Amino acid sequence: MSKSFRHGQILKLIRARSISTQEELARALKGVGIEATQVTLSRDIRELGLVKTPTGYREIEREEPPQHFPMLAAEFLTDVRIAQNQLVLRTAPGHASSVAVALDDEEWPEIIGTIAGDDTILVICPDAATAKTVHGKLIRLLE
Repeated sequence: MSKSFRHGQILKLIRARSISTQEELARALKGVGIEATQVTLSRDIRELGLVKTPTGYREIEREEPPQHFPMLAAEFLTDVRIAQNQLVLRTAPGHASSVAVALDDEEWPEIIGTIAGDDTILVICPDAATAKTVHGKLIRLLE
């Protein structure tokens, strides 16, 4: 089990419910198949920048990331196509990764995830109707 996967699961758990102690966090992680010691959890909590509040562990509020995606999309996105529940975005060569990271940072709830190559991004949505909605958002953004 990689540290980044464990960190992702910790964030997912504390966002979904109130977890007030490391013991509760260890039990919740065990419930999703991840064993972690108290020492590991202490380090994870510190590395993730979590704070303990009266309602449980929370992420420290981060500044809103700059709105890079609209700028990058306008400059590098060359095509947007729907393929069932997925979209295929074409970019100028060498720019797919930076555009995909910027799209991920937008945290659109309609997008499950992205995969980027050199000039192509695969955007995965839960269903075809949602992919059509995302397609519309992207097209409007490029107008």
